[in-house]
Amino acid sequence: MNTGPAATNNPMASSAPTSANSAVATTATAIVNIASLVTNDPSLGDSSALGLIQDAAVVIDGDRVVWVGESSKAPATDNRVDAGGRAVIPGFVDSHSHLVFAGDRTAEFNARMSGQPYKAGGIRTTVAATRAATDAELSANVARYLREALRQGTTTFETKSGYGLTVEDEARALRIAAEHTDEVTYLGAHIVSPDYADDPAAYVDLVTGEMLDACAPYARWVDVFCEKGAFDGDQARAILTAGKAKGLHPRVHANQLTYGPGVQLAVELDAASADHCTHLTDADVDALASGDTVATLLPGAEFSTRAPWPDARRLLDAGVTVALSTDCNPGSSFTSSVPFCIALAVRDMGMTPDEAVWSATAGGAAALRRQDVGRLTPGARADLTFLDAPSHVHLAYRPGVPLVTEVWRAGTRVV
Repeated sequence: MNTGPAATNNPMASSAPTSANSAVATTATAIVNIASLVTNDPSLGDSSALGLIQDAAVVIDGDRVVWVGESSKAPATDNRVDAGGRAVIPGFVDSHSHLVFAGDRTAEFNARMSGQPYKAGGIRTTVAATRAATDAELSANVARYLREALRQGTTTFETKSGYGLTVEDEARALRIAAEHTDEVTYLGAHIVSPDYADDPAAYVDLVTGEMLDACAPYARWVDVFCEKGAFDGDQARAILTAGKAKGLHPRVHANQLTYGPGVQLAVELDAASADHCTHLTDADVDALASGDTVATLLPGAEFSTRAPWPDARRLLDAGVTVALSTDCNPGSSFTSSVPFCIALAVRDMGMTPDEAVWSATAGGAAALRRQDVGRLTPGARADLTFLDAPSHVHLAYRPGVPLVTEVWRAGTRVV
């Protein structure tokens, strides 16, 4: 399994040592009696990609992990928490979501489940509802779905604009998103705005000009839906290149509905991720394997649109770094549950339980070019998800069961 980029330019990433034997303050908190601990450090535990330690302990000081190892060897601390023989994994890293929206698309989903195919144009329904919503309504909606995700073990989340498609509405979407997360993506290029239906070139000029100027201060990333019915390869290149010139790093909605140029464009421009990757040629797979772009798979979208499943096995066997994410949005994947996506990936996409859990934690971190999350080793942010089970395998073994019983984020118990 490719464990993703070894370096990051993220200012939040830690440069602390990764040894399990870092010095520990007595004022720290030791979480002991962990049945199995996923560290995502192959130098630890069973030497697998998960770095699995049995009968383990984690020591937290402030918002950081400072020690991991066998429970019997945990250093003395003033505070101790008994995990009760439960499994502990890193908090999930959901690297692809669309949470700044209003309304829902129940009627569209019902029609699709009754035989009508999914088309990108359904986004326009959400655009109308989002434009009509107040800032307070949009912010409350984001907070609601982030709380929902947190209860299911997600401690890091990316979210996008893309349901405003005017300068004012895209900028306010990103401003609202930035109040809730640092991982904010400018997606003015979700579809061509209905206001520019007869002049797509003028809309691309807007997205790369005035809209980008208004949105860049709130975002870390720039994204484009490179797809039939949205933006072609040349348009996508112009949008991503303009975003890079403004200091935003690319990500790409690529190859979801058809074969297309999105994946290879993502690798060419050193995008952090190519997301969806449902329809891939051998050249696409080779490009991903040769670059640092993560293939982010979004099984909730295939589940909700009855589309073909991405072939995760093909990607993993080629050495591609794979992430799993929810794609939480009101149209094509209205789920905030990473455990649900793990179960789908194992059942229908050829992943092992170990690979799916790695991809939903360390893989998601790689898709955000982060090293401080998605792992539980000294120096990492203390994001822990407790499972009411002795092993992480239960996430796929017991699909649909609410196994997450406790969540710690940045060293604080939040669920």
